[in-house]
Amino acid sequence: MDFIVHHLSFFVIQGDGSDGAGKAFKHFQTLDGSEYAESELKSFLDGEFQRICKRKAERHPSTEAAPTKIGRFIVEPGYELDSNPNYNLLQRLRQADTNNEFHDFADELVRLYMDAAAVRGGAFIIVKATPNKHTDEPLLFMLKCDFEPKIARIADEKKLISHVEMAISARNMKSIQYPFMPEEGMLEPWELKIHQASHARYFEDFLRFVSYEKAMPELMTEQVLTMVHEYMEDKWQGQEGEEREQEAGRYEVWAASEKRELQEQWSPEQVAAAAERLIVHQPDLSVAFKLDSVSVKGPLSEFGQSIHFAVYNGRYVALIEGDAFQFDRSMSPVELLQPPDLLEVLELVGRKKKEPAADSNADEPPF
Repeated sequence: MDFIVHHLSFFVIQGDGSDGAGKAFKHFQTLDGSEYAESELKSFLDGEFQRICKRKAERHPSTEAAPTKIGRFIVEPGYELDSNPNYNLLQRLRQADTNNEFHDFADELVRLYMDAAAVRGGAFIIVKATPNKHTDEPLLFMLKCDFEPKIARIADEKKLISHVEMAISARNMKSIQYPFMPEEGMLEPWELKIHQASHARYFEDFLRFVSYEKAMPELMTEQVLTMVHEYMEDKWQGQEGEEREQEAGRYEVWAASEKRELQEQWSPEQVAAAAERLIVHQPDLSVAFKLDSVSVKGPLSEFGQSIHFAVYNGRYVALIEGDAFQFDRSMSPVELLQPPDLLEVLELVGRKKKEPAADSNADEPPF
């Protein structure tokens, strides 16, 4: 994916800004396409544009700490996209025809960034570039790069920087790409893609009128709690009383617990119906659980199909059925097993008795 750079503005953020004081920025230079082609920035950035565009992002990431996210411009119901101030600023940058216009709008963007919490020093680079083989529409790249303080050499405004490969670190580069390109040549004007490799979340905060979809665990939790509420309404049919309050309290304690246990409240049919509602919207949802010290993870769609829970002689049993085993890790003698009949295993389980857990400090030395 080759890019034609039209304009680039280079700013330096000064001060760490950790206490909200001492923050400042300085504009070093704004380049047009021909000036960029002759600059030392070209060899540093050309490959980054492609990496940013090809970096995968999930609409609902598997964790809240996912480094790459998709953001969407916020608008009030009944209003169009151009009612969003962040969108309007980015559009002005995309439509800028001259270096002066681009610099003016880039300066406005950097001032928004400087208002974010915990801003750190480094280089802030704003680029308008077109992936010429896929679309005639320009993209914007907003890049925040850290300087290596022991080796960085910043020249004057005319020369910009010397030996840029030594001065800027791309290792933890933060970036925003607008518009988001879900497929090559397909642009989504409502969305942008953000990448921040560090744990600091301030880079996604400076565009205040952009929202990010919830991570999958949070989204799934909300949907399950909605189903619990619907179940309670259906069960009690508007009746109030101590018994309902106690049951609602048990669900609240369960929902707030970090290590949750099996509740033994719903039938397999109710669980299967609830799981189906979730899978319709997100087919690749997984279910993960731990039975004593054994961890299992599989597709939620397989619960009730090839993944089963049961109780036998007072002990929990997780049954996983399938046509073939496959072992991916280091070789073990388990791979040589001739499996016994299931009834033989259940007979073995039935002979076991639950014993109280041993004192966790029993084997610890007395010092």
